[in-house]
Amino acid sequence: MTFYDIKQKYSKFNFEKYIKSISDKMVENSIQKEILDDMDFLSLLSPKASNHIEEMAQKAHEISVKYFGKCILLYAPLYVSNFCINNCVYCGFSTINKIKREVLSYEEIKENCKVISSYGLHHILLVTGESNIKTPISYLRKCVEILKDYFEGIDIEVYPLDESEYKALADSGVDGLTIYQETYNEDLYKLLHTKGEKSNYKYRLETCERAGKVNYRNLNVGVLLGLNDFISDIFFAGIHAKYLQIRFQSAEIGISFPRFRPAKGTYQPKTLISDKDLTQAICAIRLFINRININISTRESKELRNNLIPLGITKMSAASSTEVGGYTKRGQSEGQFKVKDASTVDKVKEMIYKKGYQPIMKDWITL
Repeated sequence: MTFYDIKQKYSKFNFEKYIKSISDKMVENSIQKEILDDMDFLSLLSPKASNHIEEMAQKAHEISVKYFGKCILLYAPLYVSNFCINNCVYCGFSTINKIKREVLSYEEIKENCKVISSYGLHHILLVTGESNIKTPISYLRKCVEILKDYFEGIDIEVYPLDESEYKALADSGVDGLTIYQETYNEDLYKLLHTKGEKSNYKYRLETCERAGKVNYRNLNVGVLLGLNDFISDIFFAGIHAKYLQIRFQSAEIGISFPRFRPAKGTYQPKTLISDKDLTQAICAIRLFINRININISTRESKELRNNLIPLGITKMSAASSTEVGGYTKRGQSEGQFKVKDASTVDKVKEMIYKKGYQPIMKDWITL
């Protein structure tokens, strides 16, 4: 049984009806529980729970300190290509957008690595557009070999691969995988992804399982907030993460809640997710899965990232560029989306220290 099979069990579940039935008492009971079930998680995501964010935040903080201490791992994404074969109506890299397309040469990758590593970062996220023609496995393996000379931890955010391909990248030095389902609503997913391999909902949904089978150390899932109903998408992302944690017990499971940011194209988000909504989601996931990495990227403002630190954040990107090769030629091409927090790594570290936390630069060693 895969997660797709588990999700199908909710195909006739009436979210709207159940959410309306949630009372303050139900929310309070869920907050007090040590082990939460799926319906407790849904209660904590409900509008009724918005009246209890303070209690949720206090418990989220206690749990986070218990399992992770006061430590936040810093990393940066490196975009090596923006070629894409998909038409995702919300994405700046979508095949229908007329943007400058490029693939970094191996020498250009080295130059970007030198810049990023000069910031003191030892963890990197390798990112590509989704094109197995322009960035085949052979290219990705060579990228990883180069990254190994500069970084201690290498995660990938690329097009979904089969099990043998994930094994090949792991053998080259990849530690983890980040993959966003974007939305867990299968019908909506088909409307948002009208062309290309990404239109295969089930194959994408089972991506982490293929990587988990070949012993990836880090598996990170998430949704793009703004595409669909806030509550149901986060609910499914949460139970997906919990499924992965139970199935792949040697892996560190992570989750991200990126909100839609302006990008090339005309797409406008279906729903607006407030700072309060995002805060509630972070607290809810921490109570639901005590030991889970929660990542907040530079999509969010420095003020919000600062305020979210005590609530369970364990990973942050810093000094990010979403342009291809953006660390050596910033401003020369369209990024995947517009970054909101342009703080330097030193500024991010300073912010973390002021909160009484430790920025982790190298595999849980504080510097």
